[in-house]
This record gives sequence, structure tokens and C-alpha cells, in this order.
Amino acid sequence: MQQRILSAWYEGRWWLYLLLPLAWLLSLLASWRRATLSHKAVPLEVPVIVVGNIAIGGTGKTPLIIALVKYLQERGYKPGVISRGYGGSAPFYPFSVTLDSDPAVCGDEPLLISLSTGCPVMVGPDRVNSARQLIQDFGCDVILSDDGLQHYRLARQFEICVVDGQRQMGNGFCLPAGPLREPPSRLHSVDCVVVNGSQSLSVEGLDSHSMQLKPTLWQHVAGREEQKPMPFIKEQTDGKVLAVTGIGNPQRFFHTLSELGLRPDTRAFPDHHPFTASDLAYAKGQCLLMTTKDAVKCRGFADDNWWSLLVTSDLPPSFWKKLDDFLEKQT
Repeated sequence: MQQRILSAWYEGRWWLYLLLPLAWLLSLLASWRRATLSHKAVPLEVPVIVVGNIAIGGTGKTPLIIALVKYLQERGYKPGVISRGYGGSAPFYPFSVTLDSDPAVCGDEPLLISLSTGCPVMVGPDRVNSARQLIQDFGCDVILSDDGLQHYRLARQFEICVVDGQRQMGNGFCLPAGPLREPPSRLHSVDCVVVNGSQSLSVEGLDSHSMQLKPTLWQHVAGREEQKPMPFIKEQTDGKVLAVTGIGNPQRFFHTLSELGLRPDTRAFPDHHPFTASDLAYAKGQCLLMTTKDAVKCRGFADDNWWSLLVTSDLPPSFWKKLDDFLEKQT
């Protein structure tokens, strides 16, 4: 059912027009909510950078946040990340993510950010409290809000919206007639638009920055630190592999594997799927490839021949200059 709805939003179906009255209502509600709540937003003593999107599903926010954290760390900042922790159920909030946290408790993306950067990550439904906890406990001087574009209670000084370069705006309609949480006009109000995997965006009069995710290494899934260069998998398997993922746009991952010269037998699960050993029993003893987001949920039962694909986010100098200009104004 989920795939049928996604297909309708991005490929077009006549019956979606029957839902347009509801879509227009949601669009008005989203605009009213933003205008109303923004005036009541709670400010912090440190700058807040929001990374989010206006379309549901995966757009590439997590790789961008990881790149932002590393960039800030290299320049002497002490960034902290706050997240809702989707897919997790912590015993209390705010919950501080550690390197050995269970993704079923904290969520897969917060754990991946923590593992990839060593950055303090706090999850919880109240982003203001989570941010204050990061400042108090870790001395963070910049807060990154993961998927926080529509969470207006926390004041922000810099908004980044990530767009899937393949899917873009879909049919351009808000839910339920389309995939958008807010109308496309929202892109004109953010500080920066990043397009994942494409050079251009089909929104007239809008400047954007292209982000390319570049495969770098294969990381062993079963908790070992072992990494292998890109040709390793093809040399070991002659290209015939199994591939599984539970991300918002699984075809992006599968397409990347094909571009690497592999011939994957693919299986896609829903976004944030809580993988168990029984889900992947079919891959026992075989070479199985997955994303790093999937791998954090499979470490405890992974086979010796399961690998995750490490990627880096390649962004243009214009993006980093815009961020530097913002940071300079905060000092």
C-alpha cells in the first residue's frame, strides 16, 4: 500500500485530484501554524541550525547533518544534535545517545549520527528541552535540529531544506493528494536549499546547492572496525550480491550499487524498519549489502559477510561560504 501511494504521488494518478480539497486545507493549516508558532518560538543562547524537508520520506538529511557536524568540529565548534528519535522508545526524555545505545530506544538516525561523528546527540519530543540539555551537559555552542523544519517551538537562525533530486516535489501537492508537508512556496523562505543527487531543482526562481553522496568504503556490519576499499565486494563476489534497505527512497541505494558494477538481488522494507534476525534469515552465509542507517540495527545478529556502504557528502564551496557567513554573524 505504501509503495502504491508513493507511486501515485510521484508518477500521477487521476484519483488524487479528488483529495485536493484536503490538500489545500493542509496547505493553509501549515502556513497558519508557521505564522502563529514562529512568534512564540523559544530562543536559545546559542545558534540553531535546522535541517529538514517539506516532502515525506528520505531526502538525505542524515548524511548532510553528519557533514555539517564534521565541518563545525574541524573549525573548533562544539556542535550538538537534537532529534525526535523516530522509531525509538526511550525510558525517559531528553535521552542522551551513546555509542552503545540500542536503536530501538533512541532511533536509527540519531545513533548513526553519534557513531559517525562522536557528537553529542539528544532525542526527545520537546526539542527545546533537548537543546538545553546539550548546552548544559556538553557545552554545545551550536545546535543542529534534525528534521526540525516544521517544529516551530524552537527558534532557529538558519534553515536548510533538503530535496531529493530524483523525486523533487512529486506532483507538487500537499498531503494527502501529494507527498508535501508544506507547499513548494516554503522553499523560498528557508536560508538554504540542498538538492541531493541533482544539479537543479524544478522550482522557478530558487537558488539551490547540489549535494552528491559519494561511496567511499565498505564497513563490516557485525560490530568490527574493519573497512574495505570499494573494489572489494565486486572482487569477492563477481558482482552478484544481496541488497536490503529500510530507507525512504530505497531505489537510490540500489541504483548506487548498480553504478558500482554490482548486480544486486534487492529487497526493500519500510523506512525505519526495525530489522530482526528473522527478516534477514534468507541472507545467511551470503554477501548482503545495506546502508549505514540499516546497519546500526543489524549489528547484533549480522553475518561475517554483511557490509554497509559508507558515503561522504560532497557539497559546493557556495554552500560552505553561506554557512560561514552565517556563523561569522553569530560571533
